Amino acid sequence: MKTLQIDLVSDIACPWCAIGYARLEQAMEKLSDELAFTVRWHAFELNPDHGEEGEHILPALAKKYGRSEAEMRATQDNMIRIATELGLNFEKMQERYTCNTFDAHRLVKWAEGHGRQTDLKKALFDAYFGKAENVSDPEVLARCVEAAGLDASEARDVLASDQYAQTVRDDEATYQQAGVTAVPAFVVNNQYLISGAQEPEALIEAFREIAGGSGDAS
Repeated sequence: MKTLQIDLVSDIACPWCAIGYARLEQAMEKLSDELAFTVRWHAFELNPDHGEEGEHILPALAKKYGRSEAEMRATQDNMIRIATELGLNFEKMQERYTCNTFDAHRLVKWAEGHGRQTDLKKALFDAYFGKAENVSDPEVLARCVEAAGLDASEARDVLASDQYAQTVRDDEATYQQAGVTAVPAFVVNNQYLISGAQEPEALIEAFREIAGGSGDAS
């Protein structure tokens, strides 16, 4: 069986990244008799210059995109509906605050060595969108680590150091230089770029074309 390598560029603070992965899971499940997949997560920060003080998400987004809070709420209501249909917990999506995700990305890199990247990423999405928790807080991160089946004390040691900081910066630079300017982005077999939270059917079609050597899914 042919294996496709998927390098998934995303941010914990990006709701479409959570939706995009849930759709990817559906696509991979439907193709499980045809193709095998390996998934690696890569860092992207929507707000790399974010300070320690968080801002309520609706006014923050309204300011960022030059739209009203009512418009942003309507947009998020739509995302909540999509996420809920996919089985995701977005219950407190509109209660969350903006936050820095750099330390969370460091832990995702650390989790790769333990084979638990996806488990940790899902736990982080659940904490941020489902519980409106501050995913820059070390204690919140430790709980996410435990939820992913990893050692919280080891994670605290990582957070107290600068481990994986350069790894995250290098990761971000690599994909920015490769032309990734928005997330989620799926890089398949180090060659094909699929941008955005595509529907499972679109992913299935793209993966079949790539596996057959006949398509450019960019």
